[in-house]
Amino acid sequence: MTSTKTILPQHRAYATFLSLALIPLSGFATDIYLPSFPAMVTGLHATNAQIQLSLMIFLVSGGISQLFVGGLLDSYGRYRPSNVALLAFAAASFAIGLFPNLYVLYAMRVVHGVAVAFIVVAKRAYFLDMFTGDKLKSYTSLFSIVWATAPIIAPFLGGYLQELWGWQSNFYFLGGMTLLILGLTMIYGGESAKQHHPFRLRPILQVYRSMLRTTDFVLALVINALAYAMLLVFGMSSPFIIEQVFHFSPVVTGYSALLSGVSLMAGGIISKSMIQRPLDRKIPVAMGVQGLFAVSMVLFSPNSIYTMLVFVAVIHMLAGFVFNSLFSYSLGRFINHGGIVSGLTGGGNYVITSIFSYGMVGLLAIKSPMVLGVAYLLLALLSGLAFTLFQRARGAAVAQRRVMVKAA
Repeated sequence: MTSTKTILPQHRAYATFLSLALIPLSGFATDIYLPSFPAMVTGLHATNAQIQLSLMIFLVSGGISQLFVGGLLDSYGRYRPSNVALLAFAAASFAIGLFPNLYVLYAMRVVHGVAVAFIVVAKRAYFLDMFTGDKLKSYTSLFSIVWATAPIIAPFLGGYLQELWGWQSNFYFLGGMTLLILGLTMIYGGESAKQHHPFRLRPILQVYRSMLRTTDFVLALVINALAYAMLLVFGMSSPFIIEQVFHFSPVVTGYSALLSGVSLMAGGIISKSMIQRPLDRKIPVAMGVQGLFAVSMVLFSPNSIYTMLVFVAVIHMLAGFVFNSLFSYSLGRFINHGGIVSGLTGGGNYVITSIFSYGMVGLLAIKSPMVLGVAYLLLALLSGLAFTLFQRARGAAVAQRRVMVKAA
């Protein structure tokens, strides 16, 4: 059964705005409760690692789900599945607040991850359905900029919610916000998919196999994941550094995350302004400067929050630059299968990011700015290696396409 409600011409602008508004939902679900980590450790009688694990559970469940929901959305439409997912996300958010228990938190974060997969993949696919050419390219390059509003607003808001009403208020806010957007979507939204591919498992798996065998596409996902991992490593470690080492409040943690998010968005905006410049010229420069700042952070070992945040701001701005450039590249690689490429791009990013970020936090036990700099440096070195391989694979793919054109 497919969705039948269509988007009225006079509602198209509203539907586009609502779709853009839901792109950052995964970031909100990730970042809003970061300033509450120390309070949740106390309130849920848990360890730092157990609370950090709730973030990884969300990322892994959301990432794995995104890998598979694209085929379902290409077959059954975007509208109804995403609306059901919005309702499930809201219910899980209220459950976390109403039943403060570590294992309830874990279970509902799985629900969050699966629901966000349907929502975000459907909304990214909306743009592949509705726009083409330069207009589509403009929107896809806008995704990471819009997404960056989450790390700007969410922890900043979460710090105040924590101070005023405690950690549960973060999840009540998520639930209420989601219900509001669901109501507006039911009024102004509708089905965007112009055709529905039959849900046949073998052809769908063949599409996935083809994408995963495309080396430059896979390496672009890895580079994006390494860039995003820099933000998550900071997000998971900064509450403990800021509140336990520098002895500031959760509100300051929120302000620090605000600076991180603004830096990420600035990098995305700069990348969008340079969208016509070739990747092989702009990305190596960004990665090189990022590596130099990471080395400097290790050598100088900042002993104040303000010095630390200068390094964080520059490194995250460059991460946003790299992420924006290669995320747009990944989405534009297979536009004939909008749901699948949207899911694989987002899901692959989440899964690989969770491996690198949680692994880095667990390996280094980040409790100081210097060790945070070591984590940045390792991620920057891996990014440089991955981009070198990406360039080779991309060059080989271009050469192969030229041979095929000549043969035709």
